[in-house]
Amino acid sequence: SAMDNGWQNSAAAWIADQGEHGDFGRRYVLDPVMLPLALARKPKTALDVGCGEGRLCRLLRAHGIAPTGVDPTQSLISHARAHDPGGFYVEAAAEAMPFDDASFDLVVSYLSLIDIPDYRAGITEMARVLKPGGALLIANLNSFNTASAEMGWVRDANHNPRHYPLDRYLDERAFWTEWSGIRIVNHHRPLKSYVQALLGCSLVLRHFDEPAPDSGAPESKAQRYRRAPWFLVMEWEKAG
Repeated sequence: SAMDNGWQNSAAAWIADQGEHGDFGRRYVLDPVMLPLALARKPKTALDVGCGEGRLCRLLRAHGIAPTGVDPTQSLISHARAHDPGGFYVEAAAEAMPFDDASFDLVVSYLSLIDIPDYRAGITEMARVLKPGGALLIANLNSFNTASAEMGWVRDANHNPRHYPLDRYLDERAFWTEWSGIRIVNHHRPLKSYVQALLGCSLVLRHFDEPAPDSGAPESKAQRYRRAPWFLVMEWEKAG
């Protein structure tokens, strides 16, 4: 159907791929940056938008934060609930979240903006449910990455990566992406699209990073994350 984004059918493969430590990018590139940022403001309540199978919520709870997870994929929410019986998980879309204004000290979008069809509505909702003085913490695929994610690395005759291509950067579009038995729709938007939407919500940028793998990462896999702009991390504060 037009509505099918592949997530429901990919849920089992996704859960297997993430495990408890997350995939390579989460474990070695993003967690080492995102977790300290999430904890720095000592939030009591947090909302994980696009929480999926619930790994980040469980991680936040382990650090004394009361998390709420929201995700539109029923089977992922079911898994999150089963693995965190004390947790609060809501099946809903980011574009229309059933929470009151100014409900959370911290809102996190951890690689979920690329999955949200109406990202402007999603960002507006993230800002709405955030308390004044609170932070919206975003990890996303870098727009340089998503612009050519369908092509992937350009390789030589020996299949070694030569370079990562870039094309049609300014054209917003959806595309199917496949790995490890997962097949889902992602969205490409230029960075300006996200930044302009965030600026339009009266949020102030406090932190920006394009993190490299940490020192504990297996080098064979880490090099591709250094060679091409893979992720970005942003912290936006709501005017208090």
